[in-house]
Parts: sequence; C-alpha cells; structure tokens
Amino acid sequence: MEKRRIAILGSTGSIGRQALDVIRQHRDLFDVELLTANNSSGLLIEQALEFGANSVVICNESKYEEVAEALQPHYIKVFAGMKSVCELAGSDEIDIVLTAMVGFSGLESTVAAIKAGKIIALANKETLVAAGAIVTGLARQYGTAIIPVDSEHSAIFQCLQGSFGAKPVKIHLTASGGPFRTWDRDRISKATRLEALNHPRWNMGQKVTIDSSTMMNKGLEVIEAKWLFDVDPGQIEVVVHPQSVIHSMVEFEDGAVIAQLGHPDMREPIQYALSYPSRLSLDNRKLNFAELGELTFSAPDMRKFPALGLAYEAIRKSGNMPCIMNAANEVAVKAFLEDRIGFYDIPDIIEKTMAGVDFVKEPDLDTIFETNDEAFRKAGEITRRYI
Repeated sequence: MEKRRIAILGSTGSIGRQALDVIRQHRDLFDVELLTANNSSGLLIEQALEFGANSVVICNESKYEEVAEALQPHYIKVFAGMKSVCELAGSDEIDIVLTAMVGFSGLESTVAAIKAGKIIALANKETLVAAGAIVTGLARQYGTAIIPVDSEHSAIFQCLQGSFGAKPVKIHLTASGGPFRTWDRDRISKATRLEALNHPRWNMGQKVTIDSSTMMNKGLEVIEAKWLFDVDPGQIEVVVHPQSVIHSMVEFEDGAVIAQLGHPDMREPIQYALSYPSRLSLDNRKLNFAELGELTFSAPDMRKFPALGLAYEAIRKSGNMPCIMNAANEVAVKAFLEDRIGFYDIPDIIEKTMAGVDFVKEPDLDTIFETNDEAFRKAGEITRRYI
C-alpha cells in the first residue's frame, strides 16, 4: 500500500482522536496533511506538533492568534474559519478526507472535498441525512468514493465486498439499545443528562451519545444507509443487539445473511476506511468466540423510542424532511444537554418542527441550507415553550 495523505476535519473530537491513534500505529503509511477543530485550540496545537501537520484550521476565529503563535514557528500553516476548511480540504496534497465534524456543519466541507475529487471517509452522519440525494449525486458526478466510517455502515460495506455485485434484499442494522434499553417508559421520561450519557458499550461524543439514548442515532443511520447502499427504507430493519459484537448484517435473495463482527472499537472501521481495500494490523482487542457467551436480538420498542419512528417517517417522505428532522434534533439535544428540557421533549420538539417547516420535495443545495436555518429557528421557538 502506498503512503496516503490524510485530512481530518474535526480532529479533536472522538472520531478524530481515534483516527490519529490509528495513524500513530502506521506512521509509515499515513501522513497528516490537515487538521481542523472548532474550539479545542490546545488539543489542536498538540496534535499538529505530534504529527507534523502541514496545515491546521481553527474554526473559531477568536482563537487564531493562540494557534498561530504556537505553530507558525514550527512551519505549520494556520488558518481560521469554515471557508478555510472548505478550501484546504480540496488541496492537491490530500488523498483522503476524513469528515468527522459533528452535526450539519460537516456538509459544506464534505461537498467541497467531493468536488475536488477526494476520497471521502465519512464519519459525519448529518451530511447524508440532510442532503443524501445531493451528496451521492455529486459523488457520482465527480467520480468520488464515499467510504463509511460508522461501525454499522462500515460493517455493511465490508459485507458487500464479498457479494460480487449482488444487491441486498435487506439490511439488518444493529443497535445496542443505549442506556435505557431495559427501562420502562415512565422511568425513561425522568432520565437525566448524566444517565443518558452513560452508554453501556461505546465511547462517543456527547451529542452522539444522547442520540443513542433516544435511538435517533439509529434513525440517522437508517437514512444514511438508504443513500450509501441505494436501498428503500423498507429494506432496512433495525435490530437491538446489546452485546454490540455483530455490527450489522446483509441479507440476500437466497436467504443467506453475511455479518461483520468485532469488539466495539471505532478504530477498526476508521482504519478500514483509511486503508481500503487493504487490511492492516491494529492494536485492539480480538474476538474470542469461546468466551463470547450468548448473542441476543430483539425488535426496537417504538413507543419507548419514538425518535426512531420519526426518522423512518422523514426518509419515507424524503425531500428536505430529513434535514428538518436533523436540525430539530440538534436543537433539542443541545437543550437537553443544558438541562433545559426533559428527555421525551426531544422527540416532541422534532415532531412539531417537522410539521411546522415548509416541505420541499426536490431541494437543491441552497434549499437545504435554507431549510436547515428555518428548522433551527422553528425548533428554537418550540423549545422555548418547554422551558
């Protein structure tokens, strides 16, 4: 495998930090060209110095001087703002762009990297949720590969490698069930922020962890899977698998089901996306089947986790509806993390926002950005009624 030059958009977040750990284990195969962060200037400086990044971007422009003062003496170029992220992601010096920014903010830079013909290692769910038809259309237009980083979508992608082009008839998208899998609805209604952040299996950022507790995370993944693998929403079945050993499964028309297994460790799908189609060694825990014990499966309880049903509703309607849903979810999750609303207020706010923002059946990219802004405003108005 030839050495690959990597840009990590969102290097100080959970995915970004784990990606750098992968690169740390394979310094002979990967060069870090670009690192970006929103606010974590101190960690961005540390990362840039350790990996000898060519350029960095701090999106919070008020922290530019701090980063520039620390890095420019080391001949590391320092930029500020989202416009710089979009421009640098298309640099000729970059082979793969890992999009690990959280939320809708990842869409603009991903589109820029696609138009520049970069391989996209996609870790930002919201890019395909908000603008799946547009993004996948651009990828075809510019001949750009999108390799999924989410553990579930990476599993599906890996399962399909051995199918020799056979189309799946069903995707079984596994879910841990989150911290409230065994709780009844009344107890869940009183759940606190700290309880929701106590995920039993995965170590993730706060926003993603809350999404897992509501099962909106799985809803976002349903929408993402529809675009990544060109299937109808009805072909995507969510199955609760609390052991998180089987990361997802693909079923074919002859009834055969291929699954991808491994311990819960995001470094494995990150590494596969960066090294594809090669497989590299990784210092991680390996499966011991004799010690696994039982693997269990069950259907999700839509009454306890209504956010999942809202995601299916959004993708069935399609158009700009998933973008509306996603924006409302970002607003509601932020309010919950700030202890301003209750747990079940999150899906309530999403549902009311979906009903209150104009629906557009075939939006262009400008319409998606306008929809996102409108949905943010509407969800904010609705959220204030709960406080």
